[in-house]
Amino acid sequence: MSEPMVTQHLTPKREQHSSGAEPSLRQIAYDRIEELLNWGKVRPGQIISQRELMEMADVTLGSVREAIPRFEAEGLLLTLPQRGLMVPSLDVTFIREAYQMRRLIELGAVPDILARLDRSLVIEWIDWHRAAEGRLGQDDGADLAEFLRDFQLYDWDMHAQMVSVMENSLMANVYRVTAIKIRMAAQSRVRVTRQNATRVIKEHLAFLTPMLAGDADAATRALSHHIDQSLTLALGGVIQG
Repeated sequence: MSEPMVTQHLTPKREQHSSGAEPSLRQIAYDRIEELLNWGKVRPGQIISQRELMEMADVTLGSVREAIPRFEAEGLLLTLPQRGLMVPSLDVTFIREAYQMRRLIELGAVPDILARLDRSLVIEWIDWHRAAEGRLGQDDGADLAEFLRDFQLYDWDMHAQMVSVMENSLMANVYRVTAIKIRMAAQSRVRVTRQNATRVIKEHLAFLTPMLAGDADAATRALSHHIDQSLTLALGGVIQG
């Protein structure tokens, strides 16, 4: 049997528009600003103007203005009168609340994952991670940097698909916003390295394997540990192992 490809299914699934029509300019602006937040292109505590966001996202000023109220409602941008927009600062409360929400949603999804998630998808995830372990031992330089970015995308997509199994659109949207906040913290506090990726692969396999076996208790414990490790790093701590 050939080694599983480690470049498949790397791009997170974008929000589906129920009408089937092309996304509006406001939605395009929202998606692109979200990407700026996800990848740390705009930083926590940074003050930025609407025009600067327009230029960075390569969208119209009007669409930025239309997208801003949604970001404000989600707690992802703050309006400062006469100054512009501010990305929320990463204080302890911001980080802990985001991870508390993540814990509630992801651990709450475990029963649905075991009951409803296609086993072939879990097998695919496990195979991908095992192949990725080998890849990490070979790549260097630009190839490694590209792979680590792809790994982040795969990580984000996998966790989002786990939550989507609940088929709860309200929960999925809360989780999406929570994930943005967590990525903001990660991009500011955690450097994605070969060592970190190797650790994450082991932690993922630690909960994927019991998920495949139908062991809810073991899967929940391992997933909880994975979230705890991520929280420790986001708070600037040092983890063991």
